[in-house]
Amino acid sequence: MIIGEELLIKHGAVNKYFAPGEIIFREDSTPNQYFQIVTGVVEIFNFHQNGREFTHNILYDGQSIGESLLFTEKPYPMSAIAKTDCNILCLGRNEFTNLAAQNFDVMQNLMRCMSERLYHKYIMLFNMSSIEPSVKIKTILDYIKDYNLRNISEAFEVPFTRQQIANLTGMAVETVIRTIKKMESDNILTIEKGKILY
Repeated sequence: MIIGEELLIKHGAVNKYFAPGEIIFREDSTPNQYFQIVTGVVEIFNFHQNGREFTHNILYDGQSIGESLLFTEKPYPMSAIAKTDCNILCLGRNEFTNLAAQNFDVMQNLMRCMSERLYHKYIMLFNMSSIEPSVKIKTILDYIKDYNLRNISEAFEVPFTRQQIANLTGMAVETVIRTIKKMESDNILTIEKGKILY
């Protein structure tokens, strides 16, 4: 959790509920709230000109959404959608700024979170430029495992579908399916009852 729920509520945050498929914010709209997921799954995405979806990230309980854009005057370059029933704490931009200014450890947590996301973005950008599909998929799997603080030697059930992995890597879902099967035969991951264990 980035900011304690009690502290957010004390500063005026309200719980908002989003149904699956409901838009939380749209590309080109003005960032005017801090969003923190209490429960649920949120996808950050764009559409290419050809209508193909590109997923930037999939976020879960305790994670914040688009907080870095509250420090700029620029519009959202992406959209956010609820993938499941979501309970999200929402705090107005001015109240968020006051909360961060008054609480050094909150600002430190925000900076740590943004730094970790930026670190992973650099790694992902470099590895996504590879033409090798297995490199792209392994990069996503490493990120998910690291983000969830899993021991590298433990098997971890990947919470993404093949379609979500395709959207995260910019590959066709058929390529993802073929590559995952090859990665299984190369002992990079295992598949049990359709679930990817990495």
